[in-house]
Amino acid sequence: MNKTLTYEETKMAYHALAAVLLPLLAFVINGFLKGKASGWVSTIAILLSGVLAIIVFNHTFNGGTIHISRLWFTIGDTQLQAGVLLNNLSTILLLLVNLIALPVHIFSMAYMGHDQRYGRYFTCLSLFCFSMLALVVVDNMVLFYAFWELVGFSSYLLIGFWYKKEVAIQANKKAFIMNRIGDVGLLIAILVLYSQYHTFDLIKLFGEGGLISQSYIKDGMWIAPASSIPAVWQYIACVGVFLAVCAKSAQFPLHTWLPDAMEGPTSVSALIHAATMVAAGIFLLGRAFPMFNTSELDVLAIIGCFTAFMAATIALTQNDLKRILAFSTISQLGFMVMAMGINAYASSLFHLVTHAFFKCLLFLVAGVVIHEMQHVKDENHLDIDPQNILYMGGLRKRMPLTFIAAIIGGAALVGLPLTSGYLSKDGILIQAFEWADTKSAVYMTIPIMMIITSLLTAFYIARLIFKVFFGKLRVLDVKPAVLCHISDGGWQYKVPLILLSVCCLFPVFSLNPLLYEHSWVYRAFMSAEHLERMNIYHTIIPVGLNIMVVVVIYYAYAVYVQERKMLPFAQNNWAFDFSYHQWYFNKAYNTLFVKPVLALSGGLFWFDRTIIDGFISLLQNILLWLSKMADVFDRYVIDGFLHLITAIVQYIGNFVRSFQTGRVQYYLLSMLAVIVAWFIFKTLI
Repeated sequence: MNKTLTYEETKMAYHALAAVLLPLLAFVINGFLKGKASGWVSTIAILLSGVLAIIVFNHTFNGGTIHISRLWFTIGDTQLQAGVLLNNLSTILLLLVNLIALPVHIFSMAYMGHDQRYGRYFTCLSLFCFSMLALVVVDNMVLFYAFWELVGFSSYLLIGFWYKKEVAIQANKKAFIMNRIGDVGLLIAILVLYSQYHTFDLIKLFGEGGLISQSYIKDGMWIAPASSIPAVWQYIACVGVFLAVCAKSAQFPLHTWLPDAMEGPTSVSALIHAATMVAAGIFLLGRAFPMFNTSELDVLAIIGCFTAFMAATIALTQNDLKRILAFSTISQLGFMVMAMGINAYASSLFHLVTHAFFKCLLFLVAGVVIHEMQHVKDENHLDIDPQNILYMGGLRKRMPLTFIAAIIGGAALVGLPLTSGYLSKDGILIQAFEWADTKSAVYMTIPIMMIITSLLTAFYIARLIFKVFFGKLRVLDVKPAVLCHISDGGWQYKVPLILLSVCCLFPVFSLNPLLYEHSWVYRAFMSAEHLERMNIYHTIIPVGLNIMVVVVIYYAYAVYVQERKMLPFAQNNWAFDFSYHQWYFNKAYNTLFVKPVLALSGGLFWFDRTIIDGFISLLQNILLWLSKMADVFDRYVIDGFLHLITAIVQYIGNFVRSFQTGRVQYYLLSMLAVIVAWFIFKTLI
């Protein structure tokens, strides 16, 4: 039974519900609108939703749990409730999604202004925001799964928004199919949890003192307060949840869809990569965190560490502006998953929040740059890729605000002091070393790899900024007399960049720019006994790492701005190819899965056309032949026999009729002939 809520708590629950439903209302209204009005409807809806989210956040954050539900439907003895759950996790995500979606909407009004499907874009965008907002506040696994699917579907629509481009269609199908793998895993996990606990309620399952916290594994059995099943089902449930996390948050081995999702509009990429789709996986991990035991958390740490490192190495050699940021997103999500695995729950969620702002900022910066390069391409009739950083350069003087925003976003991504990224990444790395100290020496590999990943992050984002904003505009090498009318754009570009830049700085999260423990986000998810600095890692890691980061950034500056001949490795060897081709994961998946499936499909198609259809065609021909034979038999045997009978009867009739002449002498002669014939017959016999 839910506790009795005060009037203020009930009001906050309904405010949260209204914040969720406003984008849905915009989605419905936009279905009937045409032209620029749809952009204003969606933007005003997300603005009002954001205002409500701020009100809810101010009244409920760190104020306990608010849970309001009503009976949804009944099946047999099972009653399913539907309601709103507000705790620190859902409240901060409700606010975060709105704070990221609002500048994206404003930016989109200008960025998509000349697109023929402007109204359709904002309709899909509102559906996407509604799906994610609903996902974070629902109170049971059934509704969670429904909105989880809706997030996937709406992202499918947005990734393939430019559906006349074949690459966009392939990208959204790839994203949709790979996410189905995770969705099957989540569905299995939900069914297993219901079989064990007989409830879908998130509070009853994962809340403090909930059913999962009261369960344990003993003698091969997973024992709950009211039931027990074989322990293997606990592992299956955890694998199912993690598959869902891998798919939505693009973790190895289901990470390859996210770079291809760059085929959607850049504003969509900003929303997907910041606080919506990819954040859903980490949010699920935060919700279901109590169900993972120590061994399972170790697996999370290993996979998250590998994903972060792998994606960072790939980003080093990419030339597509958005693709570099896409692999950066995969790498940072790996940091968050790894943090969950080492039990740094608060730091993982803290990094989720800070990452949303600086990654959204970097994608909007990319959007402005690509938009201006597209103008250069169109104006000069050039055959170039406007997203390729090899054609850029020297843009800091032409786009000063965009340049400053890129510097702030890049600094936060690297984790330089005075930025939000420094605070959140600092906590993850320090706690990674503390965690490894409690285990065998081999586990020290994980924090060391994360340090290396941080250095790689510094290099690839420095490479991006130096290639785009420093040096000369390299498109001049293609056409020296090129016309370049490049600028920061209008207020709809500038305002989102300014807002997000401010949110990437330390005062938004902590008045102390150097201590992550002082951050209000971190303190909200961490108990008081873990807020004190206990060892030297808290000093060595931030100082040592930032010194190395500065060295790496200077090295990148020397290579890409001063053009010294000191590249980190040659671009004609296996290491460069390995990175440039994304560790050959796409090729491997194509060989191991796509080609066999296509071959099997082709074989089944041949079997269907040749064997099945051939057999049916043979039966058809046999039946046709039998029909023809039956027709012949009917025409010449049956009808012939009947015609013969008819002819015989007719002949006999005619013969008998010939005796009926009406003349007596013929009758007497006939009688005499009969008597004579009879006499001869008797005589002979």
